[in-house]
Amino acid sequence: MSLNQVTVRVPASTTNLGPGFDALGLALKLHNRMTFQIAEGPVTVEVAGEGEGVLTGGEDNLVYTAVARLCREVGREPLPLRMRLVNAIPVSRGLGSSSTAIVGGLVGANALLGEPLDREQLLALAVEMEGHPDNVTPALLGGFQVTSHTEEGLLHLEIPTPAGLRAVVCVPNVSVSTADARRVLPQQYSRADAVFNLSRVALLVSALLTGQTAVLRAAMQDRIHQPYRAELIPGFHAVVQAALDAGASGACLSGSGSTMLALTLGNEEAVGEAMVAAVRAAGADARWMALEVDTEGAVAEPPPPAA
Repeated sequence: MSLNQVTVRVPASTTNLGPGFDALGLALKLHNRMTFQIAEGPVTVEVAGEGEGVLTGGEDNLVYTAVARLCREVGREPLPLRMRLVNAIPVSRGLGSSSTAIVGGLVGANALLGEPLDREQLLALAVEMEGHPDNVTPALLGGFQVTSHTEEGLLHLEIPTPAGLRAVVCVPNVSVSTADARRVLPQQYSRADAVFNLSRVALLVSALLTGQTAVLRAAMQDRIHQPYRAELIPGFHAVVQAALDAGASGACLSGSGSTMLALTLGNEEAVGEAMVAAVRAAGADARWMALEVDTEGAVAEPPPPAA
C-alpha cells in the first residue's frame, strides 16, 4: 500500500572502532528524523537542527538525491515532495550524517511507493551511493555490523554487544571532510602494521562477542588510519588518553573524525568531561554525549490515522 506521507528515523553510526578500517560499524541512538509528504509543485526541503542554514534546500539535497535514485531503480519518475529534516547528528564529524541522509531518503521513498525493494536491495543502493558499506549498513540495519565486499557481493553480519555498553562521543567544533581524511593516508603499509591491525580487529570482535571488555583498550588500537588523521584532530592522542584515564574501556576516532569515541560500561560523565577538557587544552571547544547502541536501524513511521 502506498502512502502520501511518512516519517523516517535513522540512527547515527560510528565506524572503524579503531582497527576495523572500512569494515566495522556501530549504530548509535542519536537520530535524524525526515518527514516526506507527496505534494504538487517543486521539491522543497526544510532543515532544522544540525546543518540548518548549511545543507541545501532543494533537489540537490542528499536526502532527495537518494529519493530520486530509488525512483529510477524501480522505474518511476522522482516523487514531488515536501520534506522536513530534523537533524540531531552533527555534520562532517564522523557520525555518519551523509549515510543517514542516503538511508533515510531510500527508506522514505520505498515506503511512499509501497515498499517495492527489500532491505538487502536498499542496502545495495545505499552502498552504491555512499561508496563503502561501513556506515550505511548499521544506519539501515542497526547494531554492530561487520561488512566485507566479496566476489558474490556485500556480506554483512551483526554481532551482539555487551549489555550496558555505551559510546561516549566527544564532538569538537572542527569539521573534517572525508576527502581530507582519506588524502592523508599512505598508499602502502608495512607488514608489521598490517599484522598489528589484523590482530586488533580479531581481538575487538572477540571481546564484544564474549563480553570481555577489559581487552578493549588494546583491541581498539590502530596503525592504519588514526596515526595519520591525528594531525587533523585537535588533541587526538591526549583525548584518547584522557578517556582511558577516566575509566573508558577503549577509545578511538569515530569514522574519519573529528569526533572521538570511547566505549564504556559506566563513568560516562567522567569520561565525557575528561575528553572535552583535553580538546579545550588543545585550543578548540567540544561537547560530549553518552549514546546507547541502536539495534533497530532505520524505521519508517506512517502518519497516525485521522481521528
